[in-house]
Amino acid sequence: MTITVRDLLSRRGDPLQLEPLTGELGLDRPLPDPEVASPGLALAGYTSRFMPRRLHVLGETEISYLRELDAPERQSRLEKFFAFELPCVFVTKALEVPAELLDLARVRGTPLIRSRLKTAEFYKRLKPIVEEAFAPRTTLHGSLADVYGVGLLFIGQSGIGKSECVLDLVERGHRLVADDIVQVSRRGSDILIGTGHELAAHHMEIRGVGLIDIPALFGVRSVRQQKRIEVVVQLEAWETAKDADRTGLQTLETTILDVNLPRVIVPLNPGKNITVISEVVAMMHLLRYSGVDVAAAFNERLIRKMKEKRGLREYLVEDYE
Repeated sequence: MTITVRDLLSRRGDPLQLEPLTGELGLDRPLPDPEVASPGLALAGYTSRFMPRRLHVLGETEISYLRELDAPERQSRLEKFFAFELPCVFVTKALEVPAELLDLARVRGTPLIRSRLKTAEFYKRLKPIVEEAFAPRTTLHGSLADVYGVGLLFIGQSGIGKSECVLDLVERGHRLVADDIVQVSRRGSDILIGTGHELAAHHMEIRGVGLIDIPALFGVRSVRQQKRIEVVVQLEAWETAKDADRTGLQTLETTILDVNLPRVIVPLNPGKNITVISEVVAMMHLLRYSGVDVAAAFNERLIRKMKEKRGLREYLVEDYE
């Protein structure tokens, strides 16, 4: 996914409060890097470690420094700065920009954008926007639901019953995020966010019934726009579910966008209440997150009892009185 300067200007609600000082110049240029930086050292003349592909922000410190220079020195510093291919330059706090800065931006075709926000607030709002735009993405076939606050991603072969399971969860008060097509993006190094396709708009396809509109049937509280994916629930036919765990001691994982997620294989047979099992999967995840591992605790207790009985048998065998 690419993002342009025009995309920043047209964001809903105008969170960055931007004003283009160079008109339409360079607004459709793709931004090459999600990093945001202050080019203070470059303006001072040190450019050995300068990263021109980043988004450059001039705050009150940089503008004040430029104003204190005499006109020839200011022109020289700015020419050296604009000698690089700069994707965009922002000026914060609605500051008046030096005439040389505006003229060189126009000559080089670099968009010069001014914001009314303070510099720290501008950084705070801009970084999540560009990080989201540059985040690694993929599309999965499955269904995503919010169950007790845990994002469960249901996967399995077509027709296995993923949509029906999520529909039953919605009827029990949980929330649908996406059905059939789940768009996944990675935030940071280990957070996966799942959303639905914008055209699907929280519709579901139920075989034998057709397309259904979840918010229209169950209300707006039955859906949410996005959710962190925390557990992958793999639905399999009973005959082929060879790796299904019976004790909870076996830890299965799957990898999505280089992020490891716990995976639970649930074998299906007629009459099995997969909805309740899904709720238990979510609650067990919450228990493990809080530091409680039921299977491990049970196993330790069982081993301890076996050791105690073995010690008693050894005592009775060695009792010669």
